[in-house]
Amino acid sequence: QVQLVESGGGLVQPGGSLRLSCAASRSIFNINLMGWHRQVPGRQRESVATITSSGRTNYADSVKGRFTISRDNAKNTVYLQMNSLKPEDTAVYYCITYNLGLPGNWGQGTQVTVSS
Repeated sequence: QVQLVESGGGLVQPGGSLRLSCAASRSIFNINLMGWHRQVPGRQRESVATITSSGRTNYADSVKGRFTISRDNAKNTVYLQMNSLKPEDTAVYYCITYNLGLPGNWGQGTQVTVSS
């Protein structure tokens, strides 16, 4: 088990940027796959981005070219840099770990609101 705590959400204007952080309660060195999901009320959670322990990344088509996921194993932290934000990016963003390819541990989420 690992506890995940997200931070960095908030209100931003369209076209703006935010960086989300996910701090883990223990070393993430041996956690092969981590990622970010998001959820809009009334809709299913969707995967936004994932990153392997070797740094291989994958993104949802809707965020490619705008979002960047990274991880710092020394700090037990995963990041999501979000640029050129759009109103449709408004959601609660969750940090997750994967176990055998399936979502495992989830954070409590951080709200991102993109609005003028």
